[in-house]
Amino acid sequence: MLKGFTVRRACAMLALIALVVAVGACGSGTSDNSGGASGGKTTLTLKAITDNRQTWQELIASYKKANPDVTIKGSYAPTDQLQTALRAQLGAGGAPDLFVVWPGNGSAMSVKQLAPSGLLADLSDQGWVKSIPGNTRPLLGVDDKTYMWSPSTTPIGVIYNKQVYKDAGIDTLPKTYDEFLAACEKLKKAGKIPIALGLQTPWVTQLIPYAIAPATAFADDPRLAQDMLDGKKSFTNSKWDEVYKRYVDIEKRGYFNPNPNGTTFEQQTEMVANGKAGMSIQVTGTQPGYVDAAKNPDQIGTYPFPASDKADDLEIAAGISAGLGVSSKTTKMDAAKAFMKWLGEPQQMAVFAKGGYAVPLVSTGKKLDPLVQPFASFVKDGKAVPFMDQEWPNAKVQPVHFAGIQELFANKTTIPQLLKSMDDAYNQK
Repeated sequence: MLKGFTVRRACAMLALIALVVAVGACGSGTSDNSGGASGGKTTLTLKAITDNRQTWQELIASYKKANPDVTIKGSYAPTDQLQTALRAQLGAGGAPDLFVVWPGNGSAMSVKQLAPSGLLADLSDQGWVKSIPGNTRPLLGVDDKTYMWSPSTTPIGVIYNKQVYKDAGIDTLPKTYDEFLAACEKLKKAGKIPIALGLQTPWVTQLIPYAIAPATAFADDPRLAQDMLDGKKSFTNSKWDEVYKRYVDIEKRGYFNPNPNGTTFEQQTEMVANGKAGMSIQVTGTQPGYVDAAKNPDQIGTYPFPASDKADDLEIAAGISAGLGVSSKTTKMDAAKAFMKWLGEPQQMAVFAKGGYAVPLVSTGKKLDPLVQPFASFVKDGKAVPFMDQEWPNAKVQPVHFAGIQELFANKTTIPQLLKSMDDAYNQK
């Protein structure tokens, strides 16, 4: 998946979050170019998500200071554009030296799609690889080899407007699904949109299902991802139907804004920031946009999406963040790998995780942002489920998923039909 995020900060200066996420675990806007002055003995080109532009500029400047003979020219574009235009560019034989890569297998720009095609350089011998948690490493490559760097885990959670919650009489943040529905009802009675939802932006469609799945499909079968790969389970033959039943139930209760299919991610963000809506369910990496758009940034808060019936049973969706790979065709392999080695150091991991409002994959010794802290213990304690698309066997399921949810909200398909179409895509080679 999971994906880039574009809001006011991206237009003024992205985010995220996310696909990632969970994800497991996403964006739109205008392309731009920046990130390295001319000059130097070696020039590397880098293509990344607009959401992460500010962080990349900071890191590129730091690297230039320590390595004055190396210039890195960064260019940035929204996720949706990158996953089409950049993939076509790679297929045509023209690639930047360094470019954004997604973990797992969810999209055409995922590592498990690119590496078998010979488009990525092998990074397995880099020192930072050993510091990546063992259960995460398979999502960064294929056949026990690592082909991409990722700095962090990006959770899906609730981003909410504190003042709207207070005015609606929500004094305690919900910790169970019933409490969450009760909070939505209070917001609705207060004349507010409980949950802002921008399904016109395709990557947004997947986030609520990913947030619900750990408490439904994966609670029934914690090994569901592997069982599906082994052919023991499927979307139809599992509790995935409960995921979409809850999604549709929230809509039938009137807790989403009117016409989600006609609402963009940017509009969704504005609704929460300006107090028209109480919350949205989003990847944490999108938080800078909410903060920037709010009149009072301190009114934006976060908490884990309480999808479980019991608070102690709660697990969240958290996907490995989009990262960076090295083109196998680069003529500057040594310089490109040296930059990747530098990125793998804890200090740079901390900078990137902070800029992406995510939880670092390795311990950095740095204090997390307060907007990220509520999710840290879930990641640390192993109570986070990867974004589901990161463990799907091909890049064909995700677009079927996006379109199917839009059709579900337009009453053009049913839950059984959606599940069957996803199974059909899942089983394609």
